[in-house]
Amino acid sequence: MNWLQALLLGIVQGLTEFLPVSSSGHLMIVKELLGVDGDGFLDFTVTVHLATVLSTIVVFWKPICKLLSGFFKFKYNDETDYVFKIVVSMIPVAIVGLLFKDQVEALFGDSLTTVAVCLLVTAALLLLSDFFGRGSSSPASNVKNGISFWQAFVVGIGQALAVAPGLSRSGTTIATGLLCGVKREVMAQFSFLMVLVPIIGEQFLDILKALTGHAELGGGLNPVCLVVGFAAAFLAGLFACKAMVALVKKARLSWFALYCLIVAVLIFVLA
Repeated sequence: MNWLQALLLGIVQGLTEFLPVSSSGHLMIVKELLGVDGDGFLDFTVTVHLATVLSTIVVFWKPICKLLSGFFKFKYNDETDYVFKIVVSMIPVAIVGLLFKDQVEALFGDSLTTVAVCLLVTAALLLLSDFFGRGSSSPASNVKNGISFWQAFVVGIGQALAVAPGLSRSGTTIATGLLCGVKREVMAQFSFLMVLVPIIGEQFLDILKALTGHAELGGGLNPVCLVVGFAAAFLAGLFACKAMVALVKKARLSWFALYCLIVAVLIFVLA
């Protein structure tokens, strides 16, 4: 991988992480189009994912600070309730990541056919959420913070399933939340905040493995590529995150479903 390929891949990651079109799937597609070698690519994807997490923190800085300040008052208030629900949403992905990571990676691999199939699943979920999701028009819920613990857990299951390349994390979690009756404005924020700890934790584990000699940090990639990819993903992520929050609140997700369908068909035809 050279710095230009890293730049393009970082931009793709930043733009697609927050749009319901699967960043992992698009990274694999662009990787094939650019002819990027697979060595160290997994570590590169973790790095650019961390960059988009940081862009999420920047965009939601005020809500995050409010959550933390309320949580550390050490009493059960709205902020504590919200944090606990985020923790509940992370249980499924923690189980998959800690117990079944190797099996999941072996199951899905890096096949573009898998990406195409998962893009079709993403398209179906987005269509279902537009036509049957009660979250866009339901009256204000009496549930604290607009989402219940069971809804948070179900959305977490959606996030755990989205480890498959081509199955959009944001699309799956938002669609799952809407189908469960969570309002659009609630899911616009909850979907992006719930991913922060899992991705930061994954990056931390990679660094820990490198420091203990169990893995090579960066997978042997040129550090310049990691820095360029990180910067590109961060800047593109800032734009995409703000745009997606507005889109989830107002726009129909069916347009993204159509896009996923078109890309999937092109993969089947051309791959």
